[in-house]
Amino acid sequence: MKLVTAIIKPFKLDEVREALSDIGIQGMTVSEVKGFGRQKGHTELYRGAEYTVDFLPKLRLEVAIPDVMLEQTIEALAAAAHTGKIGDGKIFVTPVELALRIRTGEQGDSAL
Repeated sequence: MKLVTAIIKPFKLDEVREALSDIGIQGMTVSEVKGFGRQKGHTELYRGAEYTVDFLPKLRLEVAIPDVMLEQTIEALAAAAHTGKIGDGKIFVTPVELALRIRTGEQGDSAL
């Protein structure tokens, strides 16, 4: 099993959710986060005063999947989150040793 973590632009959430649903992914966790990468934030004007926004709003998606779905998950996620502009985000993949469904006690791929 793998845990796929993606940092994406907030307005891409619906497209990403639909793309993952289309390939059979049944659930995900979404968190609102702030951060920056190469874009290093930006400046904004508010009531005549200029200020720097260092941390930009992003969404963090986490999806636990069986190993066999890894490639198609990454492809679907990357295609749906892509805008071609700086700040599109990142995808991280980490191994998962155990998944346990608390309600039924199922373990492994069947718990996903």
